[in-house]
Amino acid sequence: MMAPEGIGELRDLLFFLLLCLTLLAELLEMTAASSQGLDGEGDIVCPSVCRCDEDFIYCNDRGLSAIPPLPPSATVLYLQNNHIDNAGLPRSLEHHTTVCVIYLYDNELDDFPMHLPPSLRELHLQDNNIRVLQRAALARFPLLEKLHLDDNSVSTVSIEDQAFADNPRLRLLFLSRNHLSSIPSGLPASLEELRLDDNRISTIPTHAFRGLSSLRRLVLDGNLLANQRIADDTFSRLSNLTELSLVRNSLQTPPLNLPSAHLQRLSLQDNNLIHMPRGSLDGMRRLQRLDLSGNNLTTLPRGLFRDLESLGQLLVKGNPWHCGCNLRWLHDWLEAKGNTITVRGFICQTPERVRDMALRDLMNQMDECELAAAGGGGVGTGVGVGGNRVSGGAAGAISTTLSPPQGSLFTLRSKRPGLSLPETGLDYTLSSSGVGKNLALNVKPLSHNSIRVTWSIAQTSSSFRLSWLRLGTSSAMGSITETLVRGDRREYLLTSLQPASSYIICMVPLMSNSGSRSSMPGGDTEPNEVPVCARTETSDPGHPDDEGEDDSSDQMTSLPLAGIIGGATAIVSLALIIAIFCWYGHRAGHFTSRDHYSHGSSRKSKHCDDYIESGTKKDNTILEIRGPGLQMTPIATRQPLQPKAVREDYIIHTIFPSNGTALYTPSQNMTNSGYSTNRGYREGGIPDIDYSYT
Repeated sequence: MMAPEGIGELRDLLFFLLLCLTLLAELLEMTAASSQGLDGEGDIVCPSVCRCDEDFIYCNDRGLSAIPPLPPSATVLYLQNNHIDNAGLPRSLEHHTTVCVIYLYDNELDDFPMHLPPSLRELHLQDNNIRVLQRAALARFPLLEKLHLDDNSVSTVSIEDQAFADNPRLRLLFLSRNHLSSIPSGLPASLEELRLDDNRISTIPTHAFRGLSSLRRLVLDGNLLANQRIADDTFSRLSNLTELSLVRNSLQTPPLNLPSAHLQRLSLQDNNLIHMPRGSLDGMRRLQRLDLSGNNLTTLPRGLFRDLESLGQLLVKGNPWHCGCNLRWLHDWLEAKGNTITVRGFICQTPERVRDMALRDLMNQMDECELAAAGGGGVGTGVGVGGNRVSGGAAGAISTTLSPPQGSLFTLRSKRPGLSLPETGLDYTLSSSGVGKNLALNVKPLSHNSIRVTWSIAQTSSSFRLSWLRLGTSSAMGSITETLVRGDRREYLLTSLQPASSYIICMVPLMSNSGSRSSMPGGDTEPNEVPVCARTETSDPGHPDDEGEDDSSDQMTSLPLAGIIGGATAIVSLALIIAIFCWYGHRAGHFTSRDHYSHGSSRKSKHCDDYIESGTKKDNTILEIRGPGLQMTPIATRQPLQPKAVREDYIIHTIFPSNGTALYTPSQNMTNSGYSTNRGYREGGIPDIDYSYT
């Protein structure tokens, strides 16, 4: 039997154990309630309309018009594809300082949202209707690094000056598919990626990218950019740029002074490129991908890729490539690169014998170019390797059939290619025509920006190399452009020239490799690369008098030919008038006697027949009643006419108007016998089965 003291100690021990078990049960109940989304006060931690996965709150595609209360531990909010407007953003959202990323795209926001956590680093606002960007609104997010504003209604004038001045950490800014007409000003220096595609940007001044030395990726696709509206040094300031995209614009040549030190991807597809100037890709030793697809390029100048040591992708499909000897250098360059480069779309369009063939497959044709180069001439319709030389030994930069634009809004300065002038001893100031051994060249300005070039040649030529130089105020200025002309042409029109400028125009015939050249005694063949040159000047648009004088001189030279043509025309017209007059008289009975009417007939014999009175022979010719659309055709003809009344039967046809609006008007004299046709009625678009007889 236990002592009372032992019983008391046991009772105290049991009481202590019961207390511990009660506390443990309460703790387990609180833990279970917390796991079910309830706290100690019974508030909702994860909204019932959303799904919570740790710190990620998924409230997207729920049809929400306002943001529900959120747990305090949330870091990423998915609120896209709802109906949330600015009034649906609660002020309490500002106190969720743990939120770093918010997706609010495809909602109904009209203004930049204000009541968002200041801890935001990434904000997605695409597909809303935001119009204005104010500095005060953006200043509430000093830690913001990525801002997506695609597919809104932001315009250039609606962006406040220095709007991004209080966002020193902003690295990515997307403004695609808005209403921008120029590059926004005051962009932060920390910016590394800028997308402005599918806007209305047409002009880029020199200062547009000032201070953006950290920019690495620039996308300007689908705008209204042209060479004349891009300043010369626009892109040269972007020294760390690694990717530049200018797709779907109106460029005819690549912009000048592209950044070359770090550029890795250059996209110029779907423009209107007609010329790649030699030197436009110089220094791009890190370029890995070049896209020239969808343009109007036919050839590329020698040495264009000389610095592209890292190029791994060359995309050139959708161009009318002319695979002559002018691309022999590129064929050799691709062969040397081997499998280290992927080429897509280099399919020949001309000449006909290599159509639809890849440039890399033209082994035999390029071997012919090598033989032609050894002989000093070109092969076929292509430009021979030796055909690229001019007097002075410098290699020419061959362009396509059109010249690049000259002059710009910001005074573009074209780099002078390696093509040197012909012999300096020529006096270009004396004549607008030039005569060589086998070629006679004549140039004439047609307007303030065009010149017509004509020539004649003593022997056939496979093609001609035409070059023109715009002279400047000193020997350091001016630009040379060169093109190939087919051998069957004798005229060429130069357009888009600079008004009131002097031009030297030279031409070289490129002879095919025939036996006539190699058969010269001793093999001493005079090269055909000696140019024939002439000089002319384009007129000033403000002084049309010069053009009037030229036109008058042309008229004077064409007077003999015009006189001959005019005399012949007058004779033919006179003969035609006489013939018509004789025919009319014959039909009217003035020059031929008829059975029923003569000059000696008495007045009495004429009143018996109205047909004879009107001068119309009564036969199967259509008798027309000039009433509203009736035609009478006799069925039986009775000859000779008698003074008494003769009964005849008639069929009356309805005459349909030719155009459906006016009555049919016959010619003055009907010459064809039988019934007239419904030609005008049928040509009016009315089916034949619709007309009826009366």
